[in-house]
Amino acid sequence: MTESSKNAISLAQIDQYHENYLARKDAKVIQRSVSHQGILATSADFASDVDMSPVFSIDLNTGKVANQKQSGRCWMFAALNTMRHHLADLFNLSNFELSQNYTNFWDKFEKANYFYENVLATADQPRTSRKVAFLMETPQQDGGQWDMLCAIIEKYGIAPKSVMPETYNSSKSSELNSVLNTKLRKDAITLRKLVSNNATDAEIAKTRQEMLADDYKILSYSLGEPVQKFDFEYRDDDKQFHADRGLTPKSFYDKYIGWNLDDYVSIINSPTDDKPYNKTYTVEMLGNVVGGRQVKHLNVTMDNFKDLAIKQLKDGQSVWFGCDVGKSSERQKGIMDVNYYKKDELLDVDLSMSKAERLDYGESLMTHAMVITGVDLVEGKPTKWKVENSWGEKVGTKGYFVMSDAWMEEYCYQVVVNKKYLSEDLLKAQSENPALLAPWDPMGALASN
Repeated sequence: MTESSKNAISLAQIDQYHENYLARKDAKVIQRSVSHQGILATSADFASDVDMSPVFSIDLNTGKVANQKQSGRCWMFAALNTMRHHLADLFNLSNFELSQNYTNFWDKFEKANYFYENVLATADQPRTSRKVAFLMETPQQDGGQWDMLCAIIEKYGIAPKSVMPETYNSSKSSELNSVLNTKLRKDAITLRKLVSNNATDAEIAKTRQEMLADDYKILSYSLGEPVQKFDFEYRDDDKQFHADRGLTPKSFYDKYIGWNLDDYVSIINSPTDDKPYNKTYTVEMLGNVVGGRQVKHLNVTMDNFKDLAIKQLKDGQSVWFGCDVGKSSERQKGIMDVNYYKKDELLDVDLSMSKAERLDYGESLMTHAMVITGVDLVEGKPTKWKVENSWGEKVGTKGYFVMSDAWMEEYCYQVVVNKKYLSEDLLKAQSENPALLAPWDPMGALASN
């Protein structure tokens, strides 16, 4: 028997597995149910519907939900939603949206340039190196993180949705992403050849500018050219008419939002051995604006994580957060609860892993960003959280979801809070230079669902 064949599955083993399977008296009942209805429907525990009723002791009024449709811009929608909540309160303007297409245009344009920067930085590495392969896997995509939107706003400002509305390609982005990624991979071939042929810096810069000109053209055809100057006309909730003339995206942001984005910092919970708490981290090759704001995370305990979110909610401000939305989540009802599906009990197997183990072994990472707009506190402790999603009003409770506190502990990885809520120790830790994580670290995952 060869070394490789001694671990082959034998017919005797299969016979034993068959006997083990039939030893469970309800095996055939489970087989019929699961094979006809699927694992999730069969394992659903509807007691969770009662536990996750959408009633909260702190409940911000944030209006109608937005709809990202068939795009992966959840992070962008969520961030702009936190800003429109603020604008609505200041100017008595509910059910208003900022232009997700405006920030989408500049994000994709800047991501192209960021990709070129990374291609040139790794041009001396073989095409088969892990970093080069990582770059070529997805040159750009819809997904992103909070700091990346801040980088766009700091450079380009924002605009009302009324002056740069959605297009076919912003709402259904697969065609545009396919074309852009094909072009960027082709550009990578050209840039790597220039470097290998010892082209001058001037020759490379000229080629890069030509590439960016084509990128701008593709995006303008697909999304429309970004608005540069506009008039902002609206009626507030008291039906009073307002007109603000000759605004730019930068002046609009300054007047109608006015946040100092440096005050808002990313807080993560990653209980893995490689990321001690109360330390900051960044991720290699993660970003969009070359020379712009750096992605930076402060890792804290889950108790601190939740406490910071609650402090911001108590002050009447919603909280951007990132999570793994597909885990233990019932999309149509809008329930995120670790007890919703009892797959272990149904299948008679142990599927349990710790949060750290899921991160270390590729079982979980941040996939989606939403906004926390409420929390239910019982004797000062959170039991469930109200979540504003960006999947339209046909899911959840008119688009709002309920997240159990236990689900937050297991599957939430990031919140963004004003740093005024940080303790002195955490504020000091947040100000430190970040440690550099590998490009494929789970804390570099882009929210894109």
